[in-house]
Amino acid sequence: MPVSVARHAGFCMGVKRAVDGAVKAAQEGKPIVSFGELAHNPEVIRRLNAMGISVIHEVEQARGKVVLIRSHGVAPEVTEALRRTADEVIDLTCPFVARLHDVVARYSAGGLPVILVGQSDHPEVIGTIGYGRGRVYTVHDREEAAALPEMESALAVSQTTFPHERWEEILPVLHSRVKNLTVQDTICTATALRQNEARELAAKVDAMLVVGGLGSANTRKLYETCKGICGRTLLVERAADIPPGFADIHSESIGITAGASTPDWSLKEVVTRMTDKEQLDRQVSTEEAEKDSFMADVEATLVKIRPGQTVKGTVVQITDDEVCVNIGFKSDGLIKREDLVTEDVKLGDEIEVEVVKVNDGEGNVLLSQRNILNRKAFAELVQKHENNEYVEGVGKEVVKGGLICTVNGIRAFVPASQLSNRYVEKIGDFVGQTLKLKIIEMDEQKRRIVASRRAVVREEAAAKKAEAWARLQEGEVVHGIVRRLTDFGAFVDLGGVDGLIHVTDLSWAHVKHPSEIVSPDQEVDVKILSLDPERERIQLGLKQLQPKPWDMAPEKYPAGAVVTGKVVRITTFGAFVELEPGIDGLVHISQCAATRINKVEDAVNVGDVVNVKVLNIDPEAKRISLSIRALLEPEPAPVEEAPQPAYEDDGAEAVPVDIEAVGAALEAEAAQNETNE
Repeated sequence: MPVSVARHAGFCMGVKRAVDGAVKAAQEGKPIVSFGELAHNPEVIRRLNAMGISVIHEVEQARGKVVLIRSHGVAPEVTEALRRTADEVIDLTCPFVARLHDVVARYSAGGLPVILVGQSDHPEVIGTIGYGRGRVYTVHDREEAAALPEMESALAVSQTTFPHERWEEILPVLHSRVKNLTVQDTICTATALRQNEARELAAKVDAMLVVGGLGSANTRKLYETCKGICGRTLLVERAADIPPGFADIHSESIGITAGASTPDWSLKEVVTRMTDKEQLDRQVSTEEAEKDSFMADVEATLVKIRPGQTVKGTVVQITDDEVCVNIGFKSDGLIKREDLVTEDVKLGDEIEVEVVKVNDGEGNVLLSQRNILNRKAFAELVQKHENNEYVEGVGKEVVKGGLICTVNGIRAFVPASQLSNRYVEKIGDFVGQTLKLKIIEMDEQKRRIVASRRAVVREEAAAKKAEAWARLQEGEVVHGIVRRLTDFGAFVDLGGVDGLIHVTDLSWAHVKHPSEIVSPDQEVDVKILSLDPERERIQLGLKQLQPKPWDMAPEKYPAGAVVTGKVVRITTFGAFVELEPGIDGLVHISQCAATRINKVEDAVNVGDVVNVKVLNIDPEAKRISLSIRALLEPEPAPVEEAPQPAYEDDGAEAVPVDIEAVGAALEAEAAQNETNE
């Protein structure tokens, strides 16, 4: 008779960890109690009771004792109450249940409602509810989900042992009730793996045995799954529960699986019973089963491991942060995501791993897949460090004091002070970026690497600077980017070195502030006016690439031409009119109106747009004499008469003024005014 045993039958990681912790505590000889049943299996509870570990349900019962918190976990207020009452509290909460608690606490801290999918009376669900900081709803099926109130936003999580197919059925209903639903899949994938294996096995055999506690939810689900496929499926807690004649051991095939809380010895009894004809018609006595030591039964099936050892194992659990691997030890091993090489790892995959720690302080075996490949990579980095070569790293996470990067798959620490040659306000901006680094410290024994981006930035900046000084030539036109503005000018990056455009070299027109002409990050072409390598100063010009306004002025503003301008400045002797940026002309007070005026403001004001006639132009002296009066009335024919004062009350035409002389005086006054401004 072929007997097939499911590969993932018996203790899961969480239960194995809890039982191991309880046994270890019992060996110290202190009075020990478990707050609630450590596992949903009578055989486990009976054996633990025989070792002096009793079960309590009230906090006060823990006074003066060592209390164990079971793998299902409890609410935080219960934990605190136990710590105040008991002599010692040993938390044996399953790591995956603890992760569920953390998710609920983090997301609900800001008031986000929590929808917990699971059995409302299950101890894991009861404990998890205590981590909610606001409203927590529990649903067990589609009908209960449909009865939820409509919500703007909420978090959806699941009991770790909840059937995955039912979770998938309920999710669409939750989406219909919650506008913005955040989903965190907290189901223990080992449960799903166990269910799938049992389903496949039940389809191949004539009879099926499911071993486990009748009060275990995951065991009952296992039984229901197998029963739906193989009609001859029996749920038993121990070998003695198998009725005579259940199956014909000579001709029928039998499949055997076990719940996550089923101990190895119970599973072994059942297997022995179904493979030994002589035991078919007799019960295995309780007394005989108890002869063997509790730990001997457990340890007999376990392998021995040590740090640094390479072993093979099977993936039994996958979460967002970790992968659980069964390596045949009393505790399953945990691999952090960053220590995985195979990123698309799947349940049931056999992988090679290295033992990092046999016990991380919480009973977990820490594993690494990456360490196996890292040895060669680390040796290569040692060589690069010795050769003073650059390496490439990718920013992974922000930690206290800096950034963790992966370099050739190896973690390296970049202190915040080494991220840039300037102060870095947001270290998180480097996460996901590929960074050129230089290794500044290495500890080959501890496999620690400290790297610097600042060293690379400084060396590259120095190289670019040297290259820039070598290629730049006085008088040439170069392309650059405006980096910053000051009151006295604009600094332009020329590709490794900065040059200054003084405010007077930005435009031929008067400029009060550089922002009138350029802005940060603007690309510009500039002319190199002077180079001073010793002082590392470069003088640049922008206006020098533009035509000088006065070079074209004689053609644009010939004597007799009528043009339009804007009054920009008024003095006692006239008004200055801007014809274009960089070219102002003077309208003498005698030319501001058709009749005599006492002050210029009687005719024009600053800001007025006026039509003027060009009387004369001197491009060498950069002077233009203008007239408004000439456009207001026709000029009379020239008449020979005796000289008269410049202005008469009878309105007679003024004697012509020496415009050039006045203009020179006005320009001098204007220049002085600009200096004073």
